[in-house]
Amino acid sequence: MHGPTLVNWLLALLTATAGATCLVRLRHSPAPCASGTHRPRARESDAAEALMGLGMAAMAVTGATVPAAVWASLFGLPAAAFLLAAAHAPAGRGHRLHHAVGALAMTYTALAMAGPPGHQHHQGGLGVPLLTGSLLLYFGGYAVWAGSRLLRTPAGTLAVGTAGLPQACRLTMGIGMFAMLLTM
Repeated sequence: MHGPTLVNWLLALLTATAGATCLVRLRHSPAPCASGTHRPRARESDAAEALMGLGMAAMAVTGATVPAAVWASLFGLPAAAFLLAAAHAPAGRGHRLHHAVGALAMTYTALAMAGPPGHQHHQGGLGVPLLTGSLLLYFGGYAVWAGSRLLRTPAGTLAVGTAGLPQACRLTMGIGMFAMLLTM
């Protein structure tokens, strides 16, 4: 990333913690019951958010030392998978589209960090301003939405303990992606 070193490390710590939390949730999620139903969308969300959180942490720390092609493949392939899954499965379409947007935004950020050939990655104005601005609006709005859902449960009570943990991870991912885009 292109921000101050302290900010990069704080972002890495925040997103790595969220990613690790999602991995723990994924590992401890219940097995399918006799009818074959379980929380597949929650497991899918935990896996996607773990990838995004740990990937954001790695990008914040390593930045341009890892080739853009590595980052692009790491996030581009899941983006394609989420887009295909959203196109073919109506249940959870919005959920998958959000994760596809996140993975595509990570791919875009990685490619923009590499910059055009022959240019240093430290120059300002990386990426396409309209696309960067649109993604900033999306993730800024998403962070506000996730934060508002963190405060209250569907029953209208305050989220206490681990009940708000998935929303806290979503809020962290939204803020992390917003911060990464803001430095472009």
